[in-house]
Amino acid sequence: MKIRFAPGDLVKQAVLVMASFVALAPTLYMIVTALKSDEEYAIDKLGLPDVPVFENFRAVLIDSPFIAWMLNSFILVLGAVLLSLVVSCLAAYAIARMEFKGRDTLLALSTSLMAVPPVVMIVPLFVLYTQLDLISTYQGAILIYAGLVTPFSVYLLTTFFRTVPKELFESARIDGCGDFTILWQIVLPLSLPAILTLVVVNSLYVWNDLLIAIIFLQEDAKRTLMAGISVFQGRYNNQVPLTMAGMVIASAPMFILYIAFQKHFIRGLMAGAIK
Repeated sequence: MKIRFAPGDLVKQAVLVMASFVALAPTLYMIVTALKSDEEYAIDKLGLPDVPVFENFRAVLIDSPFIAWMLNSFILVLGAVLLSLVVSCLAAYAIARMEFKGRDTLLALSTSLMAVPPVVMIVPLFVLYTQLDLISTYQGAILIYAGLVTPFSVYLLTTFFRTVPKELFESARIDGCGDFTILWQIVLPLSLPAILTLVVVNSLYVWNDLLIAIIFLQEDAKRTLMAGISVFQGRYNNQVPLTMAGMVIASAPMFILYIAFQKHFIRGLMAGAIK
């Protein structure tokens, strides 16, 4: 059986292939460069390495505080994502399934916060954190990150919770279940794709953030991976392969996280699109 493609389909495929190449080209360049020596990179900046060199990765992991920076980033990601999920699940359930005055207004206000750029909140937050002695503390940074990602989380979970059939809630209430039991045993298991989507999206946001990390985590011991990379890049500006090796290591955890939850991530993004 022969598969025939219309001219329009071929054009679409060609555009998608070109777009994929443009998107992947920086990543491929980063990986290829990380496998070169400084001498080979000076001779040929765009070609493939003759023999892959892994010394750059060893130098990054052993001769620099990359491990400590990654640990700090993991602490912030874990704390912010968990805190945001707990708050978002409770808020989204209340807005989606509980009757109270002003719930639509509450959702609208929460959603509107997604349009507020974080940079406009830096000065008041810094003044407040200085008074509360939360500068250069994990808990202070976790609260900020959780607050920044919660509006989107509430919006997505509210949309998903509203697609859960009402009959499940009615049956659970007949069996004597309360709201917390319904949320824990019925709604959350059915909402796993949306929850995993939030885990991936929010983790990427916290992991890749630089602004909050630089301003609110000023101690060297609390420096995150992105903040550390900015210092690392300036220190080894003339050693491009070494810098690229650091970039590869920094990108690996979030890449693995996305690949692991890719199927659930796509399903979660479409949550609520079709009821």
